[in-house]
Amino acid sequence: MKSVTVRFYEELNDFLPATRKKRSYTVTFNGKQTAKDIIESEGVPHTEVDLILVNSQSVDFGHIISDQDYISVYPEFELLDISPLIRLRPEPLRESRFILDVHLGKLAGLLRILGFDTMYRNDFMDEEIAATASVEKRIVLTRDIGILKRNSVSRGYWIRSVRPADQAHEVVRKFNLQHAIRPFNRCILCNGIIESVDKALIVDELLPGTRKYFDNFYRCSSCRKIYWEGSHYKRLHAFIKKMQEEKY
Repeated sequence: MKSVTVRFYEELNDFLPATRKKRSYTVTFNGKQTAKDIIESEGVPHTEVDLILVNSQSVDFGHIISDQDYISVYPEFELLDISPLIRLRPEPLRESRFILDVHLGKLAGLLRILGFDTMYRNDFMDEEIAATASVEKRIVLTRDIGILKRNSVSRGYWIRSVRPADQAHEVVRKFNLQHAIRPFNRCILCNGIIESVDKALIVDELLPGTRKYFDNFYRCSSCRKIYWEGSHYKRLHAFIKKMQEEKY
């Protein structure tokens, strides 16, 4: 039997039991184990990890762990430049594009309202999410830690919050997206691009009240759903403004 000392930092402690949070502790193992094996055996998905130090030396996920090693595991660094060290994820995406699991339908709608490219279906299988994320270079957002432990998933985040509005704040904060918000740019239903449309072209599709009281309309280029600035617009606008102005 071999043993190592492990310490997880900052939000990685969210995945640990109370007795192991914010402290060093011993992990025992048999056979040949990589850094990734040790980390995920403790319940921490590799997608949440940005830096691993073994005996103060930066290593990658495939590093073979030795008996009595000291392993320090860190989440994403936002304020500290660690570029000289080994980074565990590919180069940052130029555009944040997401794919969400079946538990995050309301969050998908909010992210689309904010203008982010967000794939979601209520019948997505885990393997389909992982495969799509890999091919299309999407960030997996999930409430299921198991998806993030798949080797094919290189970018992902476990949503901590339960309320959809709080989840949206969490995503914007985590990925520093407040300056990338482009509201009312995507269809809530299908993620298609919304474009302005002349009222005369759709007048026959409108209900009498809508036709009478509104003049500015928009239509999804994919599913053809029609939008206008109805009673819900002020509420959504206030939500968006708060997201854009909040200091993270």
